[in-house]
Amino acid sequence: MNNFEFCNPVKIIFGKGMISRLTAQLPAGVKVLILYGGGSIKKNGIYDQVKNALSGIETFEFGGIQPNPDYDTCMKAVELVKNEKIDFLLAVGGGSVIDATKFIASAACYEGEDPWDILRKGAAIKKALPLGCVLTLAATGSEMNERFVISKNDSKLKLGFASPLVFPQFAILDPEVTYSLPLKQVANGVVDSFMHVIEQYLTYPVNARVQDAFAESLMCIIKEEGLKVLKKPNDYAIRANLMWAASNALNSWIGQGVPQDWSSHRIGYSLTALFGLDHAQTLAVILPGVMEYKKKEKKDKIISLGLSVFNIMPNSESALVDETIDAVEAFFRSMGFSTRLSEFGIKENDLNSLVQHVREMNWQLGEHADIDWQAAKEILSLRL
Repeated sequence: MNNFEFCNPVKIIFGKGMISRLTAQLPAGVKVLILYGGGSIKKNGIYDQVKNALSGIETFEFGGIQPNPDYDTCMKAVELVKNEKIDFLLAVGGGSVIDATKFIASAACYEGEDPWDILRKGAAIKKALPLGCVLTLAATGSEMNERFVISKNDSKLKLGFASPLVFPQFAILDPEVTYSLPLKQVANGVVDSFMHVIEQYLTYPVNARVQDAFAESLMCIIKEEGLKVLKKPNDYAIRANLMWAASNALNSWIGQGVPQDWSSHRIGYSLTALFGLDHAQTLAVILPGVMEYKKKEKKDKIISLGLSVFNIMPNSESALVDETIDAVEAFFRSMGFSTRLSEFGIKENDLNSLVQHVREMNWQLGEHADIDWQAAKEILSLRL
C-alpha cells in the first residue's frame, strides 16, 4: 500500500425528512444563495422543503445550471454573489449543480484576472466561499468530495479541478427526493457511481486489502441495487443503498494508498462536448475499450473483478479476463446503455477530433501515465 494522508470533513445528514435539519447546519446571520438546475425542484416539492427549512434566513436564488455546467453560466452566478455580498452557497441538485457551486465558490474569491485559469492552467485557489448541499441525484459523489468539472461551451472544453477548499461543509441526503427522477437519470447515476469505484480499483495490486474489499463490495451493491431500481423505483431501501454507495464511491476513502486510472473519464469529456452524450454514457462506451487495450497491465485486477463482483469461474486466466470485460459491457447494456460509438453515429473520421483535447492538454493518462492522445485514439477505435 502506498503512503497517504486523508481527511474528509463533510458532515452527512442522511434519511427521510432530513431537509428540515438544514437551518441547523448554517452559521448565524449568513446570506444564502440557493443554486439549482432546470427547475424540476419546484415541481417535485424539494424547493418548497428547502425554502421552508430556510424560513427566517436571507436567501437569493440562481437557477438554470446545465447538466454539464457551463463556465459562462457560472460566472453570472459569481457576479450575483459579489453584487449581493453572498457569504454561503447552497447547492440543491445533483453533481452538476454541486460542481458548479464549487467552482462559483472558488471563482468568487479568485484573485487572478481570469477564473478559467483555475481549470485551464490549474491555477491555485487560496480561498473559497463555504458551501453545503441538498442532494437530489445519487451519482457523482460531488456532495462528499473536493472535485468539480466545468465545461466551456464556446471552446468545446470540459475540465476538472480539485481543492480541499471546496469540500462541502455538509450534505443532506434524503433518498425519497430521488423518486421523481426519470429512470434514465437514475441509470446514469448507477453507471457513474460504478465507474467512480472501478477507476480507483482497476489498476494493479498494491496489497491494499481494505480498499480493495471496500471497492468490490461497493461495486456489488451498485450493480445489484442498480438492476433492482429499474423495476422498483420507489423502494426506499434500494434508493438509500444507491445514494450512500454513490457518496462512498468518490469520497476519497477507497482511493487512499492505491494507484488510480481516470482515463475513461478524461477521454470521455470530448464525447460530451462534441456529441452531447451524457457523462455516464461516455463511460459505458469507453471503459470496455480501456480494459481491452490495457488487459495485460490490468490482468490481476480484472481477474479479481471477475471473481468478486461478477462471479465468473472460467477454465483459464485469459478466458476470465475476456469474460470479465464482456460482463462489464453486459452490465452497462442491462442498465439501458449503448456501448459502441457507432450506435451514436460516430465514425472513424471523428476520432481525431475526439482526442484533440487529450493532445492539446498533453495529458498522459492511466496509472502508468502511458495513455497519450494516440493511445486514446486506439482505445476509441476499439469501440466503433
